[in-house]
Amino acid sequence: MKLSVKSDYAARAVLGLARHWPDGGARRVEELAAEQGVPANYLVQILIELKAKHIVKSQRGKEGGYLLARPPADISFGDILRAVHGQVFDSSGLSDPQCPAELRGAWKKLQKALENTADNITIQQLLDEGAAKEKMYYI
Repeated sequence: MKLSVKSDYAARAVLGLARHWPDGGARRVEELAAEQGVPANYLVQILIELKAKHIVKSQRGKEGGYLLARPPADISFGDILRAVHGQVFDSSGLSDPQCPAELRGAWKKLQKALENTADNITIQQLLDEGAAKEKMYYI
């Protein structure tokens, strides 16, 4: 299974916005794109999808841009993947009546495991992991 670059870019964008959550300021697309190494034109499309799923929100005006719609602890990796892909995991075998029942059962187990894992990784956890690494120093 391989996820698209779109899911990586969406996760980068949300993590980038989460880093600015405490100051409450919106980030311009160009700034966010440069910080995250994402093409700005593509990022706009991704942010629109994330906005439709209430993960990010936009703010108009001179200080406008994008910011998180809810706290980083309330946004999971699963939320991001579903916003840009519809489902965390999908297989044609899940809905194919010709697929053997035991194989369909295996696909369902895999789907459930991936969804549970993605839903149990929050953006706040990623922020905390990043902060812990910054505090470490090497001798």
